[in-house]
Amino acid sequence: MLLSSCETSKIGSAGQRKTAGKTFVIVGASSGIGRGVAEQLGAYKANVVLAARRTDLLDEVAEKVRSAGGTALVVTMDISKPDDVQRLAEAAVRQYGTIDVWINMAGVGGIGRFWDIPLEDQARIVDVNLKGFIYGSYAAIRQFRVQGYGTLINMGSIESVDPLAYHATYSATKGGIRNLSQALNHELRLNGYKNIKVVTVEPWAIDTPFWRHAANYSGGTPRMGAMDPPEKVVNAVIRASLKPKQELPVGWKARATYYGHSLFPHLIEKMSANVVHKYQIENAPPAPNTSGSVHEPMESGRGVDDNVRQRMKEEKRQRKQKKQE
Repeated sequence: MLLSSCETSKIGSAGQRKTAGKTFVIVGASSGIGRGVAEQLGAYKANVVLAARRTDLLDEVAEKVRSAGGTALVVTMDISKPDDVQRLAEAAVRQYGTIDVWINMAGVGGIGRFWDIPLEDQARIVDVNLKGFIYGSYAAIRQFRVQGYGTLINMGSIESVDPLAYHATYSATKGGIRNLSQALNHELRLNGYKNIKVVTVEPWAIDTPFWRHAANYSGGTPRMGAMDPPEKVVNAVIRASLKPKQELPVGWKARATYYGHSLFPHLIEKMSANVVHKYQIENAPPAPNTSGSVHEPMESGRGVDDNVRQRMKEEKRQRKQKKQE
C-alpha cells in the first residue's frame, strides 16, 4: 500500500522475542540511524556489534545497549578499508559464533555544484558509500554462505532511485548500492541460497547528523525539505531484519517518489531538483565551505536526531520577520 505506515512502527512483542539473542553487525553505529538501530536492538535484548570510526561514541552506545538488556561488542574501523571490514567480521564471529544480520549503515555526503566539490572529497564519498558497501557485503555474504543463512541490509536512499541535483556523487553511490543489492539477490537465488536475503532500505531525507557531517560547498547551510524523523527508519530497518524485502522505500514521501519515478522519471527528477535548489541554494543561510567528516570524523553530531527540522523552522520564521520589516 502506497501510504502504509506499518513498516515505520515499532515491532510488537512477538517480533521482539524473535530479535532477542540474534547477532547484528552495524557498520556506522556511532550516530544517526545506525546508533538508533543499535540502541533499539539493545532494548530487544539482541547482541549488537558496533562498528565506526569514533571509539568514544561506540563505547557510549555500547553502554546504552547493555543497560537496556542487550550485549555489545565495539570494533573501531573504517568501512573504506577492506582489512578493517574483514577484522570486524572475524571479531563478530569470534564473540558470538554467527552473524544473523549485517547492516551497512555508514555513509558520507557531498553537497554543492558538482564542479565546486573537490575531487578528493568526491573520491572519498565513493570509497565509503560504494566501495565500503562492496567490502561489507562481501564479508557478510561469505559468512552467511558458511552458516547457510543471514540477512544483509544495505542503507540506500530515495536517491538510489531519484538522483538529486547538488548531490551528484552521493546519488551515484546510492544508485550503485541499489544495483549491487539487486544483483546479489539474483546471484544468491540462482545458486540455491534461499535463506540469504539482501535488502536495500530507501528512506526520504532524515533528520540526523548526516547534514552536519556532509562535505558542503553549496554556500548554504545543509538541509532538505520535509525531513522525516529518524525513528521511522530505525523501525523499518529492524522490521526488515525479520521480514526481508528486496527494496524498502520508507514512509509515504519515499514511496510516492519511488512509484512516481517509475512512471514519470524525468518529471520527478526535475521536480526534486527544483525542491533542492529552493531549499539549499535559494533559502539556506550562508555557510562556509567544509569537507565535513568525509576524511576525518567530527566531534560534533553525536546523537540520533540532530534537530535540523527545528533549526529550519526558526530560519523560516526569521526570513518572514525580515520581509515584514
